Amino acid sequence: MQIEKLKKEFAKRYGNSNKDISIFFAPGRVNLIGEHTDYNGGYVFPCSLSFGTYLLISTTNDNHIKFSSLNFDFTTSISSDKEIEKINNKWVNYPLGIMLEFQKRGILLSGMELLYYGDIPNGAGLSSSASIELVTSIALNELFACDLDIIEMIKLSQKAENNFVGMNCGIMDQFVVGMGKKDHALFLNCNTLEYKLIPFKLQGYNLIITNSNKQRKLTDSKYNERRAECEKAVEYLNKVQAVNNLSEIDILKFSKIQNAIPDEIIRKRAKHVISENQRVIDAVKALKQKNIITFGKLMNLSHDSLRDDYEVTGCELDILVEEARKIEGVLGSRMTGAGFGGCTVSLVKEEVNEIFRKKVGEGYNKKTGLKAEFYSAKIGDGARKIF
Repeated sequence: MQIEKLKKEFAKRYGNSNKDISIFFAPGRVNLIGEHTDYNGGYVFPCSLSFGTYLLISTTNDNHIKFSSLNFDFTTSISSDKEIEKINNKWVNYPLGIMLEFQKRGILLSGMELLYYGDIPNGAGLSSSASIELVTSIALNELFACDLDIIEMIKLSQKAENNFVGMNCGIMDQFVVGMGKKDHALFLNCNTLEYKLIPFKLQGYNLIITNSNKQRKLTDSKYNERRAECEKAVEYLNKVQAVNNLSEIDILKFSKIQNAIPDEIIRKRAKHVISENQRVIDAVKALKQKNIITFGKLMNLSHDSLRDDYEVTGCELDILVEEARKIEGVLGSRMTGAGFGGCTVSLVKEEVNEIFRKKVGEGYNKKTGLKAEFYSAKIGDGARKIF
């Protein structure tokens, strides 16, 4: 949606088109490989996207903080003088959680009018939540001259989602939304937060994101259960080797000590995380060597592990991947995000883009009755002020 249209909508909702309005943007993200490794202290390889969340914001002379969105009907107003509280399961909990984190740092907020608009498909697993969190953090930091650096805002955004919203996510989403760069993917160690921006230029190939349109609410899903299972695996492994998280163990070492985990399910969860961590390292190496074929194979292995060992794919995502892999010119296809619905990401030869969309769409609809949506993944910059 064009900026001028957003400004007109802001004036329509809040009055006075001559107000001093600031506009901020934070992207969505897609993870290329490295799923469910972030909260296990492992490696991930995501990139920020060209679409995301816009925030139009203006300060007022009263103590009312007003929230509105073009994506949701729910609107509300709270007092800046009171400690912020959660409002049922509404979308405003994401910005509210950010504001609470600012309050905890002794930052006094005043009256504001906020209008959000996102062109990230809701529930698609492309991190609309982190996008909302970072665009709010960037805006508050600027408007109230807080002088927080981007890493601090990334950390407080994750904390807001963990503690206020109730989603026990790792730091990957917030990090790449805050630190992404156009035409680069981000190789991140989630334990140390060391990162490298890797040029991502796939000559002759495109990344296509396919939305299953199978909606899922992560806080109601088995996401938190998987995290607890990984913590249990660490507890078992500590009986034979001192470790803080699963990513401290390489796949060779795990093969020798895996029987310290008596529960087969817990063992499978650990196997996925440890093998996936190695796949990220191998994938970055392959990309640097311009070995796109190997990169695609590692994407396939990642999905298979998420399906068989971590069990977070579900039939819809599996069908999308199966249909994609049937097409000549598709080097790799995998689920991306937390799973339980959402999207796949596929590495597709440019000449077969339209064939891919047609055949995958038809095959998926025939088997599920659902209509898939397709997006070309254009890699953009991280969260920022537009003007």
